[in-house]
Order: sequence, then structure tokens, then C-alpha cells
Amino acid sequence: VIKKHKPTILLGMTAVGGLFTEEIVSEMSSNCERPIIFPLSNPTTKAECTAEQAFEWSGGRCIFASGSPFDSVKMDDGRVFYPTQCNNMYVFPGLGLGATVCGATTISDRMLYIAAEALANYVTEEELACGK
Repeated sequence: VIKKHKPTILLGMTAVGGLFTEEIVSEMSSNCERPIIFPLSNPTTKAECTAEQAFEWSGGRCIFASGSPFDSVKMDDGRVFYPTQCNNMYVFPGLGLGATVCGATTISDRMLYIAAEALANYVTEEELACGK
């Protein structure tokens, strides 16, 4: 599937620990500059891969976020990456408050996109460079 369709993102919500294998991550990394790897399952033992695996198998090029906390990853070349959690707690409270204040009866895809984009704009280039 990876070789044929050349995905650029792995989004894990299966609670199947180890589902994202070295073969899968390496193949995806050969097809895109910055593969996105999001093993979102909890607890850590059920994450589809670890932060260390994602960074190692992608040569340190992946964009990584998880549903569980992981320790920092030091690569053989000295680079250090600080995995972050992808968590809806950052967007949903503000989205809910905004909808309540303005009396919205529907949360549109556009509203979700704008909220996510606004949150992403708070990440600095330095933070991005070290995997945050």
C-alpha cells in the first residue's frame, strides 16, 4: 500500500502497538521530504510506534506528534528532537467558548481549520527545528 499510494501521513488511532513498522516508515520517508507520523493511541504501550522509532526510521525528517508522552530523542549525529503531544485540549476549549459567545449553532470545517491554523502559528521556527 505504501509503495503504491505513496502516503505522506500516518495517522494512528488503532491502539495496536508497533503497527507502524520500520519498513512502512522508511518507505514513506523515501517518498516525501517531511513525513507526518502521528501515533495517537493511548497509553504509550499501544502507540503505533515510538518517537525514537519515528525519528530514527525517517532519518530525523518526520513531523511527529503522539497521543502519549515520549522522552526526547537524541540522534547519532547529535541532533535532539522533543516529541510533542497532539491533543485536542488546545483547540476545543477556545472553539467551544467562541461558539458560545457568538451563538453559533454549528461548528464548520472552516472554523476547525482556522482554530488549528491559529494554534500552529504559535510554534516558532526554533521549536519546529527540534521537533516541537
